[in-house]
Amino acid sequence: MKSGYRLGRRFGWLWGAYGTSALGTWLAFGAFPLIAVQVLDAGPAEVAALASVSSLVGAAAAVPLGPWVEFRPKRPVLITMDLVRFAVLLTVPAAFALGVLTFVQLLLVSVTVAAADITFRAASGAYLKTLLPAEHLLVANARLESTAWTTTMIGPPLGGVAVGLLGPVATVVADAASHLLSALGIRAMGGGDEPQPARSGTTRMRPGDVFDGWRHIRADVALRALFLNTALFNGLVMATQPLLAVLMLGPLGFAPWQYGPAFAAPSIGGLLGSRLARPLVTRFGQHRVLVVAGASRAVWPVGLVFLGPGTEGLLLVVGVEFALIFCCGVFNPVCTTYRLDRTATDRVARTLTAWAATSKAAAALLTALWGVLGGLFGSRTAVGLAGVLLLATPFLLPRAETASRAAGEAPAGCS
Repeated sequence: MKSGYRLGRRFGWLWGAYGTSALGTWLAFGAFPLIAVQVLDAGPAEVAALASVSSLVGAAAAVPLGPWVEFRPKRPVLITMDLVRFAVLLTVPAAFALGVLTFVQLLLVSVTVAAADITFRAASGAYLKTLLPAEHLLVANARLESTAWTTTMIGPPLGGVAVGLLGPVATVVADAASHLLSALGIRAMGGGDEPQPARSGTTRMRPGDVFDGWRHIRADVALRALFLNTALFNGLVMATQPLLAVLMLGPLGFAPWQYGPAFAAPSIGGLLGSRLARPLVTRFGQHRVLVVAGASRAVWPVGLVFLGPGTEGLLLVVGVEFALIFCCGVFNPVCTTYRLDRTATDRVARTLTAWAATSKAAAALLTALWGVLGGLFGSRTAVGLAGVLLLATPFLLPRAETASRAAGEAPAGCS
């Protein structure tokens, strides 16, 4: 990067903490379902509930935490959420060692971690907006995005090796340790001159504060369109993942060692896309890149309906996923920056909490619905239907005239 985009020591600590935590999360990817199956003899219904119920309940639990985060200094909140995740995750290996681990405990830990994840993301977005000037937010978000795709690429294979050698509980220990290291990194960055929240943390939360994030999104025409677009897009993409696993590992006869790399290797596209986000915005403008990248990512998933066996089928998956993830790599940091630009500093945490909670809930509900559709009509038909619906999502992206008009109506503090 050019020297003008050195974002300072404090961002460096935040970036390092984020990368450490993300790597731990991906090392433990799939650990809870494996523990449920291998240790607790859980069936398919219980494993599905572990994913869907924890996401829905965790999202609901995070909603009232948005205002709580809003009216407190963000750095202590980040440290607290990391320590919460560290503590609750450690209960799993402790209970396993004592022979008292239960499915209910796994479910409660999953719910707590899901709520803490949403709260951490909301606090980090609000903190980032106060940490850096507006013109550096895209650079920062692009770096975080590239780190996310890097850990996505290397974490699951390393986790798979760890599971094979030490069992799935060992990766939960690694995940817990990553959150402790993240907390230590955020503490090491120092408090700096973080501005005090608009209201004291001791002020009683008003009932309306819980819904203020959604009210802000609804009031901003451009944000509302982007909110609907991302919730539907992410939900439909997530909904097809279990069906693709069933299709590839079942009728098409792919081996597990082929299935994993087919989705991990294309993460290189996300790394490349995130590095191109700032140069593209500099040349073509934020709104144009947002719309073109957002529309382009919707084109590719429908190609998975043509998935077949053998090398050609494997190359099709890798090609479609690479193109999809490349477009997402460009889109995501631009979208994140666009959202921060349009949200007043004293409303960021509530807005991000509402956004993330809705996205998680939508993904869980659509995954459950597509599971039913896959059972009724077959996995290939359900994947094709999701691909067709994804082709309609670009119509929800904010239009240029809408974005410009809404920018004039944005609350004070928005860029």
